[in-house]
Amino acid sequence: LTVDFESTASTNFTTPARGCMQAGYCWHIAAGCQAIVLIPAWVLSLANCSHYQPAMGSGPAGLLYSATPAKSSSAGQTGVSSSSSTTALAADSSGFGLDDYDYQLPEERIARYPLTDRSASRLLQLPAGGGLADRQIRDLPALLQPGDVLVLNDTRVMNARLRGHRESGGQVEVLVERIVQPDQALVHLKTSNKPRPGAQFYFDGPDRTAADSLPVTEIPAGKPLVATFLDRQDSLFRLQFDQPLLPALTHYGELPIPPYFERPAEQLDQARYQTVFADPHKTASAAAPTAGLHLDHELLQQLQDSGIVVTHVTLHVGAGTFQPVRTADIRQHQMHREWAEVSDATVRVIQQARAAGGQVVAVGTTATRALESAARSGTLRPWTGETDIFIYPGFEFRVIDRLLTNFHLPQSSLLMLVSALAGRDRIMAAYQHAIDQGYRFFSYGDAMLIDRVRPAHSGA
Repeated sequence: LTVDFESTASTNFTTPARGCMQAGYCWHIAAGCQAIVLIPAWVLSLANCSHYQPAMGSGPAGLLYSATPAKSSSAGQTGVSSSSSTTALAADSSGFGLDDYDYQLPEERIARYPLTDRSASRLLQLPAGGGLADRQIRDLPALLQPGDVLVLNDTRVMNARLRGHRESGGQVEVLVERIVQPDQALVHLKTSNKPRPGAQFYFDGPDRTAADSLPVTEIPAGKPLVATFLDRQDSLFRLQFDQPLLPALTHYGELPIPPYFERPAEQLDQARYQTVFADPHKTASAAAPTAGLHLDHELLQQLQDSGIVVTHVTLHVGAGTFQPVRTADIRQHQMHREWAEVSDATVRVIQQARAAGGQVVAVGTTATRALESAARSGTLRPWTGETDIFIYPGFEFRVIDRLLTNFHLPQSSLLMLVSALAGRDRIMAAYQHAIDQGYRFFSYGDAMLIDRVRPAHSGA
């Protein structure tokens, strides 16, 4: 068994607990291991891992990731043959069991670096009428119709990861979830021992001396960023910083690239883990809206020249994006909360397009969640606030018709969202096809264009 010890609140931490078996980073797949499975935190405590101290608490609800040796495939069993790269996915079921959204991914399918060109990615199309089509992202102008609306999430990613130490010298890792006041933030905290109110943490900034490290920025010599622990708010920790945090993150923080990249953030990530349309005045996300990473300025111009209308929403992506669902029945899952805004101008653009017969194409699950949150009353309206909307099979979509999205982690709420749009069995079959055909997975991977499948009785 190869185990990576992560905070139970977020799989976006990258430092394994000291003294435990270290497999690298979350979603690490060791040599000869191909299956991604879940291990409850309380099981680890039975394995003499008493030095493991989850920052967010422990118990049967805390799930961690691990890799296990490949199994031979058989009917009704999820496994990977040691002699084959093809995968047997979960069997048909009601679609409400967590295991219904599990699949095995060969390590080489994880995209740890972006392609040279943003718009060079492959695109797997799932038309409403059925079937699959292997295409390219650059085919988008031909796959959409004049008058359609392309909805982008214009949030920008913070340098949200801080690494430092306690007064005792113990290591600390922080992932900023949300800045609530200029000098206060709610964060995910990873430390060897549970802190008490008043505990202080010191952050000196990332190592910028390596050849491929982040660009050098001017940090006051010998002056760390200091944070004081105030209290808990649910699974998050509230910290008071000794200076305004957002500008301080530019100097002291790191870009919070996903843990399955299995590497530190590099200079190329500063550009490529941001969308080209990110608004610098909306720098507040702990993760990128990754479907938008495929769109470069040239492709966006081609879409507009083809008569596609481009508009924006904002949803500040939280670290909970990387959380696995932890309940055996997915209907019992509680989503994390994220701040979102759908403007009056965007609502008008969508209403006008709908009146003229155009379709709404959401770029990413975050844009989808913002739009569907703004229509929870039954009608799309301008809206600003926090959303914890959980979209899974049976959800009634009121806004989007099509979705451009990446391939998502096993047992994630995002995999359930796309299953709600096109059907779980069809999505899992499409993932099987993508694995077999060598598509690249996750944040820097390839994309899907999924048409919404409407119930036979629906006239919407």
